[in-house]
Amino acid sequence: MPKISVNTQFDAGSIIVKKLDRANDLHFEIRKDTNSEFAQWFYFQLNGVKHQELNIHLDDLGTTAYPEGWIDYNVCASYDNLNWFRVESSFTENSLSWSITPEANSIYFAYFEPYPYQRHQELIALANTTANTQHQVLGQSREGRNIDLLIIGDIAAKHKIWITARQHPGESMAEWFMEGLIHRLIDVQDAISNTLLQDYVFYLVPNMNPDGAIHGNLRTNSSGTNLNREWLTPSLENSPEVYYVREQMLLTGMTMFFDIHGDEALPYVFTSGCADNKSFSAKQEQLETKFEQLFQLINPDYQTEHGYPKNHFSVESATVATKWVGNQFDCLAFTLEMPFKDNANLPDLNTGWNGYRSYLLGQSLLTVINALKQAK
Repeated sequence: MPKISVNTQFDAGSIIVKKLDRANDLHFEIRKDTNSEFAQWFYFQLNGVKHQELNIHLDDLGTTAYPEGWIDYNVCASYDNLNWFRVESSFTENSLSWSITPEANSIYFAYFEPYPYQRHQELIALANTTANTQHQVLGQSREGRNIDLLIIGDIAAKHKIWITARQHPGESMAEWFMEGLIHRLIDVQDAISNTLLQDYVFYLVPNMNPDGAIHGNLRTNSSGTNLNREWLTPSLENSPEVYYVREQMLLTGMTMFFDIHGDEALPYVFTSGCADNKSFSAKQEQLETKFEQLFQLINPDYQTEHGYPKNHFSVESATVATKWVGNQFDCLAFTLEMPFKDNANLPDLNTGWNGYRSYLLGQSLLTVINALKQAK
């Protein structure tokens, strides 16, 4: 049998090798985020494995950021780095284990279907070629990568909708969501998009944390900063990504805001709003209730039974993007969460929750916004 080797030298690649001498007993450990104690994301390639029975173990998961995230979780796998499927996995005694006999000589494993930085650049380029889109670079990340903003629609429009994604870079489902939404918004034959763009302009940041995404981090940028705890007092030193986006928001104003995320533990699609804010207004409460009602009717993947409890963010609340926006602009503001595992209400054993389902959810958000607009 050929010798098995491991490769992580690609965008978002990340793993620590512990034991590689026997195919039926391979052991790995998750690397911590850059300059941080957070650990949850992994993405690696095994080579020299065709027709070998692999027994793979991720160890020491009790020290990861979300140990409960491994319960009922199935690992993502791909032979071509494009088409991903789930491999049945088991979590016992601090380790996640799975077995597979690969049909090809190389196979990839990841925490979730990755969204490569090259694809991000292609998404920006595609949108930039459409007539109703402007591309702006708000500034640079700590390592000099663009903080890309897409403005779709007429900037003179009365209503401004901001949508941000991947503050937590390992939550790659968030940019799949944005891709679906952007593709629909720039489709000149889509009736809902055309209707929305008569009254709304969209400010979209598909990747808030390009450095963290490149490094293969779960939660932080290259300074080890959790961007979604920086919105009250961001700094150019530690969180320029938030600083530049926040400054632009203050210039444009806000009618509606969505911050797109993934949740490690909960196997559901859900939202978290601003009810914990002392400034939470009757207007915001009415909009939140109507939005939740409409979303459940329009897309059954979304539900309201399961989600974060009241005061989930506790003393950190004022520093979270959604809470800061709701307080600052007295508008509808939601964090939207998708699962790393699967949607327990509508499971797919082959793919679990994946990039394409995130893509479709992003498209359906526009239908919800349009219905909310009509309901006013």
